[in-house]
Amino acid sequence: MMKKKIISASKASLVLLLCQMLSALDVPLDSKLLEELSQPPTITQQSPKDYIVDPRENIVIQCEAKGKPPPSFSWTRNGTHFDIDKDAQVTMKPNSGTLVINIMNGGKAEAYEGVYQCTARNERGAAISNNIVIRPSRSPLWTKEKLEPNQVREGDSLVLHCRPPVGLPPPIIFWMDNAFQRLPQSERVSQGLNGDLYFSNVQPEDTREDYICYARFNHTQTIQQKQPISVKVFSMDSLNDTIAANLSDTDIYGAKPVTERQPVLLTPTGSTSTKVELRGNVLLLECIAAGLPTPVIRWIKEGGELPANRTFFENFKKTLKIVDVSEADSGNYKCIARNTLGSAHHVISVTVKAAPYWITAPRNLVLSPGEDGTLICRANGNPKPDISWLANGVPIAIAPEDPSRKVDGDTIIFSQVQERSSAVYQCNASNEYGYLLANAFVNVLAEPPRILTAANKLYQVIADSPALLDCAYFGSPKPEIEWFKGVKGSILRGNEYVFHDNGTLEIPVAQKDSSGTYTCVARNELGKIQNEVQLEVKDPTMIIKQPEYKVIQRYGQVSFECIIKHDSTLLPTVIWLKDNGELPGDERFLVGKDNLTIMNVTDKDDGTYTCIVNTTLDSVSASAVLTVVAAPPTPAIIYARPNPPFDLELTGQLERSVELSWVPGDENNSPITNFVIEYEDGLHEPGVWHHQTEVPGTQTTVQLKLSPYVNYSFRVIAVNEIGRSQPSEPSEQYLTKSANPDENPPNVQGIGSEPDNLVITWESLTGFQSNGPGLQYKVSWRQKDVDDEWTSVIVANVSKYIVSGTPTFVPYEIKVQALNDLGYAPEPSEVIGHSGEDLPMVAPGNVQVHVINSTLAKVHWDTVPLKTVRGHLQGYKVYYWKVQSLSRRSKRHVEKKILTFRGNKTFGMLPGLEPYSSYKLNVRVVNGKGEGPASPDKVFKTPEGVPSSPSFLKITNPTLDSLTLEWGSPTHPNGVLTSYILKFQPINNTHELGPLVEIRIPANESSLILKNLNYSTRYKFYFNAQTSVGSGSQITEEAVTIMDEAGFLRPAVGAGKGYSEILFATSPVMHTVRPTFYKVQPLYPRIRNVTTAAAETYANISWEYEGPDHVNFYVEYGVAGSKEDWKKEIVNGSRSFFVLKGLTPGTAYKVRVGAEGLSGFRSSEDVFETGPAMASRQVDIATQGWFIGLMCAVALLILILLIVCFIRRNKGGKYPVKEKEDAHADPEIQPMKEDDGTFGEYRLFSFVSSAPF
Repeated sequence: MMKKKIISASKASLVLLLCQMLSALDVPLDSKLLEELSQPPTITQQSPKDYIVDPRENIVIQCEAKGKPPPSFSWTRNGTHFDIDKDAQVTMKPNSGTLVINIMNGGKAEAYEGVYQCTARNERGAAISNNIVIRPSRSPLWTKEKLEPNQVREGDSLVLHCRPPVGLPPPIIFWMDNAFQRLPQSERVSQGLNGDLYFSNVQPEDTREDYICYARFNHTQTIQQKQPISVKVFSMDSLNDTIAANLSDTDIYGAKPVTERQPVLLTPTGSTSTKVELRGNVLLLECIAAGLPTPVIRWIKEGGELPANRTFFENFKKTLKIVDVSEADSGNYKCIARNTLGSAHHVISVTVKAAPYWITAPRNLVLSPGEDGTLICRANGNPKPDISWLANGVPIAIAPEDPSRKVDGDTIIFSQVQERSSAVYQCNASNEYGYLLANAFVNVLAEPPRILTAANKLYQVIADSPALLDCAYFGSPKPEIEWFKGVKGSILRGNEYVFHDNGTLEIPVAQKDSSGTYTCVARNELGKIQNEVQLEVKDPTMIIKQPEYKVIQRYGQVSFECIIKHDSTLLPTVIWLKDNGELPGDERFLVGKDNLTIMNVTDKDDGTYTCIVNTTLDSVSASAVLTVVAAPPTPAIIYARPNPPFDLELTGQLERSVELSWVPGDENNSPITNFVIEYEDGLHEPGVWHHQTEVPGTQTTVQLKLSPYVNYSFRVIAVNEIGRSQPSEPSEQYLTKSANPDENPPNVQGIGSEPDNLVITWESLTGFQSNGPGLQYKVSWRQKDVDDEWTSVIVANVSKYIVSGTPTFVPYEIKVQALNDLGYAPEPSEVIGHSGEDLPMVAPGNVQVHVINSTLAKVHWDTVPLKTVRGHLQGYKVYYWKVQSLSRRSKRHVEKKILTFRGNKTFGMLPGLEPYSSYKLNVRVVNGKGEGPASPDKVFKTPEGVPSSPSFLKITNPTLDSLTLEWGSPTHPNGVLTSYILKFQPINNTHELGPLVEIRIPANESSLILKNLNYSTRYKFYFNAQTSVGSGSQITEEAVTIMDEAGFLRPAVGAGKGYSEILFATSPVMHTVRPTFYKVQPLYPRIRNVTTAAAETYANISWEYEGPDHVNFYVEYGVAGSKEDWKKEIVNGSRSFFVLKGLTPGTAYKVRVGAEGLSGFRSSEDVFETGPAMASRQVDIATQGWFIGLMCAVALLILILLIVCFIRRNKGGKYPVKEKEDAHADPEIQPMKEDDGTFGEYRLFSFVSSAPF
């Protein structure tokens, strides 16, 4: 149907005038078309206005532009032409305006400070960039100063001044101690916004000599340290002790106790102060008070409330933070410091000013010769910004005259433009706090029509559904579109068609006779072109034999039918589902061409079975319920579903109600619980039955509510515990009268599919809901917050309407009202929609990366202005990739990774980084249309980490007393390897471990020979690599030295303990020198050198302790990376080792050691990994030849004794075998002593030492 607009006659002339003034061509986003059309330059990328550069790296000033023909570039510096050809340090990238200033080869960044501006020019105009201020970052050293120790009395206030050097940008301040640990802060002790450290009152525990202020300059990645500040707090007890020692017993002495004081503000001073902040920034207000007890800070706004959802309290409520401030946030803010003795307050008068911000930024105009148009530039700010215009980068007052152009304040009006009127105009809005600069071109084109839709494109639809035939076009002036059916058919008109502004022809209800060739013709004064498309209308897919309800006895067989009818040109696929899920993977389920058969039915097969038929164009389905019942006993009462009701009768027919009665069928030994009433609408959906209502099983009549314009038939189904009966025979038909629609279509939405349209959709009313013939819809819309009248159009029974020519992403009020031949439905409710989104315009700025550790980094960025998002802000995407490994210096294929952060976030975490590597990243804003431009690539580096385990550990060439170890370097060194650590120990037959030996091996070694080992002994080896950060994961292996071929060695004295005391010299490989140690009294207790040696299910933990004697230790451990609480094991006595048992094989654990009685004192954490579960490869004595021979001899001797005993018993005599064995004990037949579980012979390694053992 042709579109109609309902507009009052009194405003028709005004609307026509506005349409003429605002008319402009829309250029489709067709790549081939865009390549052929001439276009003035457009700046696509530029450096930020305030550009702080690293003085150690090359300066890159970005300027990218597009246009047809491609633009040329030039630069100004400090307002004058910048001739880059005369400066050898400056180059311009090919096909780009981006400047590269070479600092790394002799240039100085300070020499290139200044204001830069880029101009991109072609034959149709010139676009200019912002003024880009280049400043090198600075991180000056701390000035030398003599710091006197601070001596304060307990309870007094104290301020430690930081006074960092002035840098560009300003540094980040934090306080730490000599151990590089952050100083704890609280309501009593906190850091101010100026970096000073404030003590509301000092306590004795504040005494220390290492209060150090650090200034971190992120831009140059440097940290400056102030000299340590000493603080000594004199407590009242110590003062009294000192006084007492110097006075006689008769003297009156004693220092005054700590005096409580009411609050006094340390910062800000005085009772009032002022603060000026810019709109959109973060407002930070601070109050820090002295007092005892420690004061509590509270904030209020005089005469108003603190803004909800934008107010945050930081630094223990001493700092008030309001984000995204606006002019409404101006006012007086009072901070109140209070303790039990009183209060103090300070009032800060806040004034919010505003740099210019856009209300309406000028947009590009594409016009035809002779057309009119306008450029509008509206901005706001505080104070109000001044608006000035430039043409091709020149102030418009001195630019070449154009008779078609008229400047009226913030608007340029164009009348009767010609091709020579093409130009790029710049709007500058400025006040004392900043400026905005926007380029907008006027491109006058004279182009004959072009059709962008592919020729002979085939469209396929199902009968009775909408068909949309595309005819995308372009031309200047805008072409007129006409549609014809067939090659020589007449022009299409009438209500059965809908003609869209984008050229699309819509057939709301396509029929079989709608198939054929359709011709689209586009014409303007410069020419004419046509294109043909094909439409095929297919028969709908139907299930002509649906699956039926089944009741089957357990272990029986059941079959469901699903016979379909479909268009011969479509290939259907049939899928069966059970309870909306896949069929069980069971051989009992047999899927045939037209049926589903279930063999040997069980109770689990009870449920709903659905047959789904899919083609490329449509899908239909039908379901049936299977009820599984137990096989009846013999004899037994037969329970079954009830018989269907009969004798249905309609009485008391009214317009909106009728009474239905029936006679129940046989209940078949199971009482009827309820009746289900269904209806059929023979007018709109013949053959389809719908649920109407349910009534109890004792009721046989019901009053039914009816809807207008429905041809009703009813049927009744009886239900008992077994199931549902077959439906009754239908009742007589009853046609209700027509009426106005009772309801409007639901789910009305307005979502643009293109930047210049608004697609209004809704759910169509069913024929049942139409209440009468001639169902149509009245679609109305108007732009929100704009004083416009409603624009309306009446469309056929469809579910979509497209409004073209809308501004990009603006809100609209929308309503859709149903109507039929009898009238309108009630007034519909309004919904808010948005016209189409466009890609974001700008990239996030101020991208910063903070490397947290070797595998994790935090990236920050500034949010982009919401006006530039041009759509629903969905979040930000961070693209990051590894450039190279710093340890190998070898580049590899770049695999970019993407992390998406939903919402208006300004930071994100980058996990899973590789240590000791160089990375790049950029950030992009995302809306519903896609991604915006990328921010400049940011380079960052990860520090060293611990290495991975060595790639392999092989043990070869076993001899009586030696083994050869070979290994491979770690696959991921994660830094520079410093050494390898080898630990090994013997294992006896009961899997107990002997003493642990540790060897440190240079990082350039790849093999090692261990000599002077014990023969026929299993050893377990633990091997890992180290970097400067620490030890990596270990790899374990076991090996056995071979047996002594000359026989067994006699065990040494003490061998029963499992060890040999034989000492001998080691081989040169093992030859080490034990350093001399001098035991001194430590200044404070400490536990260090925590060492672990892990097996599959247990680990040996050892450590060194310095401190007081008679200390009881404990070991805490847990799974590495887990948030579970630490598990604690108490060490008996004051031993310096412990065995953790019951560990899980192949698991990484964290461990630390602590001392009882030393509050909070523990060692640093260590990480180890248990070995993988593997079968034991120990030497089994049962496989040794000598042991087998001995056991055979014992067995033979016992057999002979049993035979002799048997013979004597048969002769009547008695032979006390046990007594004779005890009297004549033969060592050859004594039972072997059970292995006591100790270790076999083990030789201790001897080390050359300068100290005695």
